[in-house]
Amino acid sequence: MTAKYAAAVDLDAYVSERRGEWNRLEALTRRRRLDAHEADELVLLYQRAATHLSVVRSHSPDPILLASLSQLVLAARAAVTGGRRLSWRPVARFFTTTLPLELYRSRHWWLTTMVLNVVVGGLLIGYFAAHPGIIETFAPGALGGTAFSTDFVDYYSEFRAQNFAAQVWTHNAMLAGQCLASGVLIVPALWILGENLLSLGLTGGLMVYSGHGDTFFAYILPHGFLELTSIFVAAGVGLRIGWAWIAPGPHRTRGRALAERARAGMLVALGLVVMLLVSGVLEAYVTPSGWPSPLRIGIGFAVWLTFMGYALGAGAAAERRGEDSELAPEHTAEPVPMA
Repeated sequence: MTAKYAAAVDLDAYVSERRGEWNRLEALTRRRRLDAHEADELVLLYQRAATHLSVVRSHSPDPILLASLSQLVLAARAAVTGGRRLSWRPVARFFTTTLPLELYRSRHWWLTTMVLNVVVGGLLIGYFAAHPGIIETFAPGALGGTAFSTDFVDYYSEFRAQNFAAQVWTHNAMLAGQCLASGVLIVPALWILGENLLSLGLTGGLMVYSGHGDTFFAYILPHGFLELTSIFVAAGVGLRIGWAWIAPGPHRTRGRALAERARAGMLVALGLVVMLLVSGVLEAYVTPSGWPSPLRIGIGFAVWLTFMGYALGAGAAAERRGEDSELAPEHTAEPVPMA
């Protein structure tokens, strides 16, 4: 008898000897309810089957046997660990508790960023409108153009609405992501905000100087309330992350403080995806709609006010309830018992 044949015979005997255990394990995994004795038996058989799979995998080239035993072990593992079903509860908790809570906790950073940027942006628009020569320095030939206001309006209806919404959504998401990620280094986030302010100031100043200030605000504000707030939130949260390693606070290492702030920042980033989607829809469908300016601006302001109430009101309520942004225990990974 050759060694190869002997090994095959030994493996066949090994499989035959344990086939009964595997059948019993399969029967237990199919049951909806188990008593205490059966639950203990399930765990024990699962541990043994996992060991058996390791042995068979190292000795058998039979793909059918390996596949069936692997499937049994996976099914038993799901039964042992609870076999979680798809649930929308974590998603609902994220939007009702986790996101507003993290927005509320970081409110001092993004509210300060928002106020400073709005004030500086307004001053820049007024300054450039009163000093058109400065505009010419940054944008040569802009003052001589007669179609600037027309191009500004046409920009919002140049493409099909759904395509334009997707375009501005991805562009603004990229900008917000850069603000949030670069905040850890402080200066890059401030640089991005400065570039955005300069662009807004130049465009607004030119429109006001040429007598089209009403057009500028009528086309900026419907989506700009929420869009710019999203950028300010991203920048504020990013700067909060950066400040964590500068001033980690008492009883915390810089690494721990940075990790905690970064995790909170990623949760806010998920919420910004939705915020920017809504602002993209406003920019594509409401801004160029042709509706009366007060109506368009009113819609944008109402959406912005809803967000502020959500971030500060729902967030404050979650803070008072003592909520946290951690996953509930039933939605976290559990250790899997192994032999």
